[in-house]
Amino acid sequence: MKKLVALVMALLLTISLASCENSENQSSSQSAPITSSSESQVQTEESTDGQDTDAAADGGSNILIAYFAVAENSEVDAVASASVVTIDGEAMGMTEALAQMIAEDTGGDLFSIQTSVDYPGDLNDLIDYAAEEQNNGERPELTTHIENLDQYDTIFVGYPNWWYDMPMVMYSFFDEYDFSGKTIIPFNSHNGSRFSDTIDTIQELEPNATVITDGFTVRYSDVENAAGDISQWLDGLGF
Repeated sequence: MKKLVALVMALLLTISLASCENSENQSSSQSAPITSSSESQVQTEESTDGQDTDAAADGGSNILIAYFAVAENSEVDAVASASVVTIDGEAMGMTEALAQMIAEDTGGDLFSIQTSVDYPGDLNDLIDYAAEEQNNGERPELTTHIENLDQYDTIFVGYPNWWYDMPMVMYSFFDEYDFSGKTIIPFNSHNGSRFSDTIDTIQELEPNATVITDGFTVRYSDVENAAGDISQWLDGLGF
């Protein structure tokens, strides 16, 4: 009888141990996915953080469109002068109009080059003033300044052609900024002289920049309808 009881007890102990071992194995196999899931969440959060950082770094435009327009640097009656064009019912300087067309196609930021000089609103007086300014080699004082130049890789630069040259304020502009390593793309308006030698002049003033020689130039009389030509030109440049 004692032997039978001992045998039964041994059998029950064996079953109990096997049950405990099986339970531990099940618990271990269930805990593994929890650990894996936790690691996966950390990786996802780190990946998301990285994407957010990249998005922040990509914020803002890397294209600047800097332009000089007489209408923004002129006497009160400049709105009636030949330096102003009407686009969609709004009167603006010719170079400003071109700059806005470029901005619409490229998404670039606009920057108006302004000076302390109050240019004549009358066209004939302006022509005389421009000739005197050139003869004297003047460097008009700039009253607007680019505060975040490092942000930009590509600089569109616009100006009218005065006496086969850039307005002297453009020399002040290039004197103030070092565009080394950046790409400069000229655009201008003219009355028949196109760019003259102004692109060569920009290359001389900014020898460490890449100056695109295929700039956009248009007659004063055609500025109002230049949007299509500008889009085609920008397409050719890869914008």
